[in-house]
Amino acid sequence: MEKLLSTKTDLKIVPKSYILPPDSRLGSIKLTNHGVPEKLLQDVLDVTEEFLKLSAEDKAIAFSEDPKQSCGLYTSIDYMKEQVVGSYSVEVRKLSLCLLDLIGKGLGLVPGYFQDKTELTEVQIMSTAHCPPCPDPSLTLGLPKHSDVNLVTLVLQEVEDLQVLKDGQWHTIKPLPNAFVVNIGYTLQNISNGKLRSVEHRVVTNQKVARTSVASFILPSNSCQIEPAKVLIKDTSPPLYNGFTFKDFMGTYIEDIHQKKPPLERYKLQV
Repeated sequence: MEKLLSTKTDLKIVPKSYILPPDSRLGSIKLTNHGVPEKLLQDVLDVTEEFLKLSAEDKAIAFSEDPKQSCGLYTSIDYMKEQVVGSYSVEVRKLSLCLLDLIGKGLGLVPGYFQDKTELTEVQIMSTAHCPPCPDPSLTLGLPKHSDVNLVTLVLQEVEDLQVLKDGQWHTIKPLPNAFVVNIGYTLQNISNGKLRSVEHRVVTNQKVARTSVASFILPSNSCQIEPAKVLIKDTSPPLYNGFTFKDFMGTYIEDIHQKKPPLERYKLQV
């Protein structure tokens, strides 16, 4: 599906006219009409860009090696940026859960499958990135090729530097104003029994303009057991993957990524 329009309230089913045949899908979704205020989207990009342009000394104020430790945020703009980032994280989490609810309905899962099982969506991580202009983009990447480990990722960007891999070719995802790019992670690929697939993507550099992006990741708790949803398992659709705890998968995911192996391959069942 290339585009998914959602009002967050009234939409019950995606019109068939929005659904592309499988061989035409790039693996990423552009999400518009999502209900997150446009001003908040611009504010969080402004905060991110300003922070990432700070000196190393100023950035150190907000740095922590412990991801569970709260950190500070320094800025010279005259309104509370902590409030901007906090409000944004709340809104994008609500949107992510709404999207997962729609995905669950599309898969045929019981209503509230993801939200009722709170351990499935317990963790939210925010990640920001800033790629300055590069005189020769052929020399480096903004982010190397990878796939996400989580359930869903919502990326806010303004520059068309995000690319997805399909049939051995890289395709640029052109951003839409005030839209999110949605990527499926390996965790959701397992739960959907392969009906949804994590897509390999990368960020290229741009010769003329900088790229600032904000990504939100929804992840399970470490102890959460991940396995294909039972309602999707039938005689004609046997399970494709073994189950695992998310903590165990994180360990093998990092190992497999370093060895350039598909992270779900070791969990595949012979069918």
